[in-house]
Amino acid sequence: MKTLVQRVSRAEVRVDGRPIGRIGVGLLVFVGVECGDAVADAEYFAEKTAELRVFADEQGRMNRSLTDVGGAALVVSQFTLAADTRRGRRPSWGRAASPDEAVPLYEHFIDCLRRRSIDVERGRFQAMMEVELVNDGPVTLLLDPPPWRRGE
Repeated sequence: MKTLVQRVSRAEVRVDGRPIGRIGVGLLVFVGVECGDAVADAEYFAEKTAELRVFADEQGRMNRSLTDVGGAALVVSQFTLAADTRRGRRPSWGRAASPDEAVPLYEHFIDCLRRRSIDVERGRFQAMMEVELVNDGPVTLLLDPPPWRRGE
C-alpha cells in the first residue's frame, strides 16, 4: 500500500464536474493498494495518517496531528501510486491490486480514520476524478511502509 499525504487548507474532488467530497483544513490522502496488501497495512497507514505531526503548534513548529487540530481527511483511491517506472517510459501497473482486492482495503482505511473521530470525505473508486487542492506549506509526504514490509 502506498499513501501520499498533502496538508491542505482546502480540497475538493469532482466526478463529471460535480463535487462529491470537500474539506477545509486537513489532509488530502491518496491511497494506492498493491498486490499482497492486507488489513494490517490499511490499519497502519490510517493510524500514521491520523497521528502524523504536520500541523503547526503555537510556536509554528510542525508538532500537531490531524486529530490534534480537528482536521478532516479527503481520501482518494489512486492506483497510479503502484506504478513501476523503472524500465522504459511507460509505467507498468502490474503491482496495483485488482478492484476486488483494493476496494475492501480502501474502505477499511476510511473506516479506521472514522473510528478515530476524523471527518472523512472521499473520492469514488475507479471514477475519473478531478482533484483540486490548496497545499498548505507546501507539505507533501509519501508515508513509509510498515516495518514488516521493510524487512525489519
